[in-house]
Amino acid sequence: MAPHATAAAAIGGKVEKATDRFHVMDFHHVEFWCADAASAAARFSFGLGVPLAAQSDLSTGNTAHASRLLSARSGSLSFLFTAPYTPHVADSATTASLPSFSADAARRFTGTHGGLAVRAVAVRVADAAEAFVASVDAGARPACAPTDLGHGFGFAEVELAGDSVLRFVSYPDGTDVSFLPGFQDVASAGGAPDFGLTRFDHVDVNIPELAPVAANVAGFTGFHKFWEFTADDVCPEESGVNGVVIANNSENVLLSILEPVLGTKLRSHVETFLDHHGGPGIQHLAMTSHDILGALRKIRARSSMGGFELLPPPPASYYDGVRQRAGDVLSEEQIKECQELGVRVDRGYDDGVVLQVFTKPAGDRPTLLLEFIQRIGCMVKDENQQEYQRGGCGGFAKGNVSELIKDIEDNNNKTIDALASQA
Repeated sequence: MAPHATAAAAIGGKVEKATDRFHVMDFHHVEFWCADAASAAARFSFGLGVPLAAQSDLSTGNTAHASRLLSARSGSLSFLFTAPYTPHVADSATTASLPSFSADAARRFTGTHGGLAVRAVAVRVADAAEAFVASVDAGARPACAPTDLGHGFGFAEVELAGDSVLRFVSYPDGTDVSFLPGFQDVASAGGAPDFGLTRFDHVDVNIPELAPVAANVAGFTGFHKFWEFTADDVCPEESGVNGVVIANNSENVLLSILEPVLGTKLRSHVETFLDHHGGPGIQHLAMTSHDILGALRKIRARSSMGGFELLPPPPASYYDGVRQRAGDVLSEEQIKECQELGVRVDRGYDDGVVLQVFTKPAGDRPTLLLEFIQRIGCMVKDENQQEYQRGGCGGFAKGNVSELIKDIEDNNNKTIDALASQA
């Protein structure tokens, strides 16, 4: 039974003055650079119920890299996994379907960050070349100059944090190209299960020093400040992080940027990420669902078979507070399901209700995490009187953020303590 999404009308939240330097429509995809694209994609497809949709590899004439695309049938959520071919084949290849791909850079990337890390956060824009020029003019460092991919597709990149990039993709409405030119659709995708994950809600960037990076990214995109917090607001007493969330005009593209507070008794999860990732990068990806409880049941059922393991649930007493905060939106049955699945529940400044849960680290290192989120409420109507949910409904509810940080750090500290005791 999915939580209903009509409990609250939008209160505020509308951007009074558009600040974006170029038109940003939505997240388009997230690309991982990895050691083996087929195995990484297979795990995410199995564990998250996101079917294989397209590929570009030796079978399509691409001798530079193997890429596998997973795309949810229930929404726009898309993961791209890319791995370089062997040096004597890939280094001289001119057949890469991604114009920014470098086999040598991909090998260095996986050597530093491990076999699975996010290289690119891609957003759909009205014009990739225009977005690139506007960004660079406002201080962004170029990563890939604008490229015409054919069929009306534009492609460009600027640096985001460390060696991760912000990718701009543009294309005409109604195109018959399902992803990007150079990728071949996979005909068997229709029979694969889909767990109901719909789109990326936000992407979390971890960096050593917040102020210059946040100012730079907000400056070259024009994104406005959506939310900010300090360690005193949300963190356990023995660790600390500071953060800011920036958003595009419609607030459906959210970038969370966090820094560690150093010198605390315990290492924050951001400090742990930076150490084990080998520098700044993407720490977690948040995915939405219209029925988070149903999706999580399917994800949990596969966790012991090669999928993703959810963080342990909070104590039962936590859900007494949930009944007080959100008992008018969630039924008693749904609250019990949240308790069973370990879902955190809070209410935001705009009366939106936010349901969230994290996985344990997705790979060998305590770096990449996956988050599942459902936002309830904040329903508004467009000019055609069609109802939709306002972007970022419920915001980043303080109670949830505080509890989730504690959950992540408790898991990290148990792992690190266990390793230390065996040394």
